[in-house]
Amino acid sequence: MNIALIGSGGREHVLCQKIYESKLSKNIICIPGNAGTSKIAQNINLDYLNFNSLLKIIKSNKIDLVVVGPEEPLVKGIVDFLNKHKIKVFGPNKYAAKLEGSKAFMKSICKRHKIPTAQFKICKNTNDVVNFFKKTNFPLVVKADGLAAGKGVTICKTKKEVLNISNEIFRGKFKSSKKLVLEEFLIGEEASYFLIIDNKNYKFFGSAQDHKRVGENEKGPNTGGMGAYSPAPIVNNVLEKKIIDRIVKPTLQALKKKGKPYTGFLYVGLMIVNNEPFLIEYNVRMGDPECQVILPRLKSDLLKIFNAAVENRLNKIKIKWKKVKCMTIVLCSKGYPLKIKINKPIRNISKIKDTKTSFIFHAGTKFLNNNLVSSGGRVLNITATGKIFKNIRKKIFKIIKKVNWKHGFFRKDIGWRVI
Repeated sequence: MNIALIGSGGREHVLCQKIYESKLSKNIICIPGNAGTSKIAQNINLDYLNFNSLLKIIKSNKIDLVVVGPEEPLVKGIVDFLNKHKIKVFGPNKYAAKLEGSKAFMKSICKRHKIPTAQFKICKNTNDVVNFFKKTNFPLVVKADGLAAGKGVTICKTKKEVLNISNEIFRGKFKSSKKLVLEEFLIGEEASYFLIIDNKNYKFFGSAQDHKRVGENEKGPNTGGMGAYSPAPIVNNVLEKKIIDRIVKPTLQALKKKGKPYTGFLYVGLMIVNNEPFLIEYNVRMGDPECQVILPRLKSDLLKIFNAAVENRLNKIKIKWKKVKCMTIVLCSKGYPLKIKINKPIRNISKIKDTKTSFIFHAGTKFLNNNLVSSGGRVLNITATGKIFKNIRKKIFKIIKKVNWKHGFFRKDIGWRVI
């Protein structure tokens, strides 16, 4: 099969690696890809939001299946567009992608179908915000309604802070929407639960715990994710049944009723409060960096799974997992998630070989005059598998020391909950 993979992050490098390992895989093109994907696929530097240009590339490369990594093209309707042109594509349609594309849409589904979630108010102006103050306590969570590249959520301790952040959003800080969701702050343990879904079936696709804050001890601003581990020990059989019955099934049924059934990865972002799951957010794609800790544990052929999902026969396949744990630590450019410098050389990676239990997945990297350089905030994902999280983390630290990238930093406490 000829595969086109859309995206350029760490998630896409690990997806590309798993597709490359598949018995069904023939040629892979990554649009645009990164320095890591260029070793196992052909990178094509193209704006994937220009759907017509994308279609030309897909046709000229005789692509059999398109796999969409990031959320933005999904929210903008890439699946509907490609389906209309009879191209097979893995991912949810535009309507279903609103689960991530609009916090207000997701919360409205929760309200209508009694899905457990934090108390909230959808706000379009300052009056809406002030009215919510009367019904709730601090801290409060302010969430931009639309896509915000992982930077649209702020936990606020005072009214002044809420009003400042809210006014920025109302004035259009994020181009995707001028609405916001105000939400009560839940205290518990976060977990990410993943499913792969077709029009008729769904299958469990791993659990993970991510570390969103930039600083150790969960301090500092939110990021796209500083590291993760899988599986998440908090997700046991009893909790899993509650997640499926109370959260997943009502959501999938709501979309089916609209005639817009869900297909693709579904990432269920949860807060576990006294063993009860509350829905924090949906993502309509694999998480990043959660993908980097789930896929190394996958034993089954990923392309066979994608094919089954696209052809609505997930019920016919069994997804098998290796009996290992996995962790990834993200090596970031200094200054992330605020101001960063790019094009900083990364010299030592060529000396470090991937093994059966350790991998370096590229995220914000590219080649400049044949030299490997940084091209973003999150640059490399240093990933390892093993039996004990503490030992896995030590293994990752040793690799980071070998990489010896003086323009970067990382969190040394990834996995603190389990270690």
